[in-house]
Amino acid sequence: MAELPFFHREISWLSFNYRVLQEAKDPAVPLIERLRFLAIYSSNLDEFFRIRVANVRNLKKVGKKTKAALDFDPRELMKEIHRVVNRQQEEFSLIYEQQIVPELRKQHIHILRRLDLNAEQRLFVENYFHEYLLPFVMPVLLVKRRIRPFLANAHLYLAVHLGQHKKPLAESEYALVKIPSDQLPRFITLPSAPNRHDVIMLDDIVRHSVSWLFPGYEIMDTYSIKLTRDAELYIDDEYSGDLVQKIKSSLQKRQVGPASRFVYDREMPQHLLEYLRETFSLGKYSMLPEGRYHNNFDFFKFPDFGMHHLRNKPLPSLHHPTLHNAEDPFAVIRQKDQLLHVPYQSYDAAVHFFEKAATDPQVTHIKIIQYRVAKHSRILSALMHAVQLGKQVSVFVEIKARFDEAANLEWGEKLDKAGVRVHYSFPGVKVHSKLALVRRVEEDQPRLYAYLGTGNFHEETAKIYADFTLFTADPRLTTEVSTVFTFLENIKPPKQTFEHLMVGKFNLRDGLYALIDAEIASATAGKKALMNLKLNSLEDREIIAKLYEASQAGVKIKIIVRGICCIVPGIKGLSENIEIVSIVDRFLEHARVFYFYADGQEKIYLSSADWMQRNLSFRIETIFPVYDPELKQEIIDMVELQLNDNVKARIIDRMDKNEYRRTTTDIPVRAQLETYFYYKRKTE
Repeated sequence: MAELPFFHREISWLSFNYRVLQEAKDPAVPLIERLRFLAIYSSNLDEFFRIRVANVRNLKKVGKKTKAALDFDPRELMKEIHRVVNRQQEEFSLIYEQQIVPELRKQHIHILRRLDLNAEQRLFVENYFHEYLLPFVMPVLLVKRRIRPFLANAHLYLAVHLGQHKKPLAESEYALVKIPSDQLPRFITLPSAPNRHDVIMLDDIVRHSVSWLFPGYEIMDTYSIKLTRDAELYIDDEYSGDLVQKIKSSLQKRQVGPASRFVYDREMPQHLLEYLRETFSLGKYSMLPEGRYHNNFDFFKFPDFGMHHLRNKPLPSLHHPTLHNAEDPFAVIRQKDQLLHVPYQSYDAAVHFFEKAATDPQVTHIKIIQYRVAKHSRILSALMHAVQLGKQVSVFVEIKARFDEAANLEWGEKLDKAGVRVHYSFPGVKVHSKLALVRRVEEDQPRLYAYLGTGNFHEETAKIYADFTLFTADPRLTTEVSTVFTFLENIKPPKQTFEHLMVGKFNLRDGLYALIDAEIASATAGKKALMNLKLNSLEDREIIAKLYEASQAGVKIKIIVRGICCIVPGIKGLSENIEIVSIVDRFLEHARVFYFYADGQEKIYLSSADWMQRNLSFRIETIFPVYDPELKQEIIDMVELQLNDNVKARIIDRMDKNEYRRTTTDIPVRAQLETYFYYKRKTE
């Protein structure tokens, strides 16, 4: 399979993050939203270095035999990552300094530096420093051959170049000063003239006041730095020990892990950069230049001063036509399968389902998988209330959900104390399915109701992540969802086979191959053969090889992929029947949808699983069919809107240029807005 063309997943991810940066560059995007996309880009990049780059760097240290098994050179990949990131960071600075800052000025919002301050503002800044900042700034002189100070993960510091007043010819000295953006707001509103809004960044208040921290020294200059640390837990969870305790111990080490990225102001002089590199024992592959400011994910909190025209026009979530505040949601679901599409439709319908289940006297059991949930989860609160009312409640808590490990452990302990039966992750497998099951006694007979989703049980992310949820009482699906829970609770392979669901570790990969092979057989027989696939990521090499095979057979394949995309479309004789677009817009595209023409039978599946090796081979994922004809058509309509998007869609091609897809038509199709109005019409 090595001879087949693939985009490397890390470079493809950087290409995805560039699509986020493109939104910050787009003048059609409201101004404050452009700042928000700078924040998303920055936050994404931090996580990329903490996880993916840290792993690549570790591969440089493995033995020759292990390296020989790789299909890439870790050193060359690191060079390419740095080349791409440096180019993107330069563009980031240009977008901010030459586009966004001038546009803010046109709106009478001015981001000032210390030399821009008038007398009143200087006094304000000095008072602010003494009143709020002084307890947190922590100045430290750097002295060679002494114990070096510890740089906290993702904290901001100023590297200060010092000279001595009494010894003007003395050798330069250096110091660090912490910028306490973890304690105080990053953006401080200054006294301003009427109809004008002046803002200063916390960094520049520290720069203005730093001379008070080093009496007897002359401040030659200051430059911002930040270090992020390897966030991988490296848990050997295969078959030994207490996994919960291992994760608890590893979480304590995450904040003190090895350096994954040291960013510095690209204006920093070489002598200071070399001093810092030597002081903190930094390798060349961990050092990357940025602009004057770091931790740009703080732009999420940039004030809009009540200027609503600088933000997206509100699209208030619509009520689900039948589930919203339904007196008996079970009767609604029993009559017909129901589909919820957030954030276009309010997730309150899902919360209402669980709150009704918790208090319904006919409900006896509730089961759910917790991967990521809101900090203040109404769903989990409802489950704890259900226990108080005598119901049997079971929650499977996945404690290996990256960056949510601590929150999930905390929720697990809270649920356990409330009397919920809590099952934790088990070795060697991550559970990523989004399932819930409710058992209800009706006319002396038990009936099961299932919730099958593409996204998490998370009331907050449901406001910005586009996901589908299927509510069903169809025994074909509910019985098999029950089998998944039996496996998770007993860690024993089920005796029953899955005929309707495709479940990771059991029949998921083979089930997908069978669907693709059926399209290949149709194409080979001269029949219409078509696949429309919507995913977050497409990386698994075996399934990409199968898609290449389908393309060669004549299957028309259209793919919508948000993030990583390792397949290379448009290669004559291999992938000329594959078209790929990527949509980045105001909502995060998170749903996975798989459409197969199936010789006219039109099979539709929704899923928690992306087509990545980890999802298809090493996780408990669920792919579930949609049987209801109306719901199938609704999903087909949604996918068609995205395939026809000519405003926010980018073309993924062999050149990987991320060019916007423009058509000759005069009618703009922005899929997310069209989707909202599609549901608005249905509601009305």
